[in-house]
Amino acid sequence: QVHLMQSGGGSVQAGGSLNVSCVASEYTSHMAWFRQAPGKEREGVAVMAGGGKPVYARSVRGRFTISRDNARKSTDLQMINLKPEDTAVYYCAAGWAFTLNPQNFDSWGQGTQVTVSS
Repeated sequence: QVHLMQSGGGSVQAGGSLNVSCVASEYTSHMAWFRQAPGKEREGVAVMAGGGKPVYARSVRGRFTISRDNARKSTDLQMINLKPEDTAVYYCAAGWAFTLNPQNFDSWGQGTQVTVSS
């Protein structure tokens, strides 16, 4: 299993911006970001293969940007124009499929809280 270490996140008012970052212990083909709000299932936010174009959940398209640095074995999620409904614990994940289905990811970061107040 790949070890993933997250950083970033925090609290911001609606309309603000935050970043979350994740560094992996080794290179993986697919890295993604998921989030889980209290009482809700974990949902996919963005996924990116090593050199390809990312895919985003409809709810974050145009506001979130995933990037990867293959040399650093890292992925970042830049979030702008944040909304209260973006409040959740955000997880990075490493896996083998170009999908936002969490079942295709077997390594997970520790989670980072993102809180957006109205």
